Amino acid sequence: MGKKSPPPYPLSPVLLVDDELHTLASFDIALRSHGITNTIRCQDSREVASILDNQPVEIILLDLMMPHVSGQDILTDVSRRFPELPVIIVTGVNEVETAVHCIQQGAFDYVLKPVEIERLLPSIKRALEIRQLRRENSRLASSFFEKNLARPEVFSKIITGNETMKALFRYCEAIAEGRQPVLITGETGSGKESIARAIHDLSGRQGEYVAVNVAGLDDQIFADTLFGHAKGAFTGADRSRSGLVEKAAGGSLFLDEIGDLSEALQVKLLRFLEEREYYALGSDQVHHSDARVIVATHHDLEQQHKKGLFRTDLFYRLRTHRIQVPPLRERKDDLPALLDFFLTQAAAEFKKAKPRCPDALFPLLAAYDFPGNVRELRALAFDAVSHHRGATLSMAFFHKEIGTADPQDNSSDFFAQNLPHKPWAAGLDKLPTLKDANQELIAEALKRSNNNQRAAALILGITPQALNQRLKRQV
Repeated sequence: MGKKSPPPYPLSPVLLVDDELHTLASFDIALRSHGITNTIRCQDSREVASILDNQPVEIILLDLMMPHVSGQDILTDVSRRFPELPVIIVTGVNEVETAVHCIQQGAFDYVLKPVEIERLLPSIKRALEIRQLRRENSRLASSFFEKNLARPEVFSKIITGNETMKALFRYCEAIAEGRQPVLITGETGSGKESIARAIHDLSGRQGEYVAVNVAGLDDQIFADTLFGHAKGAFTGADRSRSGLVEKAAGGSLFLDEIGDLSEALQVKLLRFLEEREYYALGSDQVHHSDARVIVATHHDLEQQHKKGLFRTDLFYRLRTHRIQVPPLRERKDDLPALLDFFLTQAAAEFKKAKPRCPDALFPLLAAYDFPGNVRELRALAFDAVSHHRGATLSMAFFHKEIGTADPQDNSSDFFAQNLPHKPWAAGLDKLPTLKDANQELIAEALKRSNNNQRAAALILGITPQALNQRLKRQV
C-alpha cells in the first residue's frame, strides 16, 4: 500500500496572478517547496474576476503591471467585493507613492521583484494565519449565542452535563479547523487528552492523531521521537527512521506534559511551530510538516515563564488558543453520571452484575475533593466493584478509601481516633459532657464535609433534619 498523500494546504487555493509564465512557475515551485501546495496560476488578468466568482480563494499574489486589466484595478475590485481576502502585491514597480496607494487601497503587503522567498514567505504565512484567526473569531462569536453543539457525537466519550464543560466544547468546535497550536491546561486526571482527541476529530483532518508524553525524555530521545534520524546519526542508528511529526502529517500531534521540556527542547519545538520545518537527527535535509500541534500540561506555564523556567516566546506561541479543563471538584454535578458509567465498565470487565449505589454514597463523594480528578473516580469505581460481594456497594469501602469516618463504626476508642486534638480525648480519663461531645462531633463532621450538612449528617449517622435541629439549638 502506497504512502498516503497529505491534503493540500491551504484548503482554499492561493491565487497567483502575473502575465509572465516563468514568474508564475517560480512562485509556484517556491511555495510548494515550503508546504503551500494548493495554488492556481493565472496569466490573463481578465480571468481573475471569474475565478473569484466561482470558488473561494485564500490569498492573492498580484502583479501590478499587466496588459488588459491592471493590478491596481483588480486590487480595487477585490477590496470592494471581498474585503476579507488578503492581497499581496508582488511587482517590479519600486515607487513609494505606488506602494502607499496600494496599502491605502487595502493591500496586505507590498513586495518588490526580484522576489526572495525569505521575504515573501513570512508575509504569506502571516496572511494565512490572520485569515484563519478571523474565521475562528467569527465561529467563537456565534458560539456565545448558540447553546447547542454542532457535532455532539464527537464529545460522547466525555461524560458530562456540566455547563462549563459544554461551553468548553463549543470553544473546541470554533477553533478545531485552524492550524494554530492549542494549549490545554488542567490538573492531572481531568481529561486533557480527551479534549485533544475531540479537537482532532472535529478538525476534519485526514491524517492521524499521534500522541506522545514528553515528560522525562532527554534531548536526543525527544528529537529522535519527534523528528526521526538519518542512518549513522548515532551509535546503533543502522537505518533511517521517521519521527512522529511525519506520522502526524495531515493530522494532529499531541504533546502531553509540555511543561517538563528542557530549554533546548523548547527551542526545537519553537522552530518547528514558527517555520513548520524540521531536520531529522544527523541530516541536513529540511522537511516540512502541516501537523496541527496540541499540547497539554498540569503546570502553570504562565508562572513558569515568569520565573524563567519556560521560554516566553514559546509560551505566547502556544497560547494562541488556551483551554482550561475544570477539575472534578468544580463539576460535582457530573458525579452520578460518571460513577454510573465507570461502574458499568467495571462490572463488564469483572463479569459481575452491576452493583447498586447506596443513597448515602453521592453526598459522601460530593464532600470529597478528588485530587486525582476523573481518573481517581474511575479507579475508585473499579476498585469498589472488584471488592464488592453483594447487590449494593459497601459504604465502609468508600469511607476507608477517601479517609472519612464510617458512622457505623461503634468502636470504644472512636473519640480517641477522630478527635485526638481535644485535651479530654487523650486516654479518656476525663469524659466530656454529652453536650460537649455532640458539639465537637458536629463541628468535626462539618469540617470533614466542607460544611455540607447533608454529608455531615451521613457521617454522624443522623438525618439532615436532625442535624439542622441540633445546629439551631447551638445558636
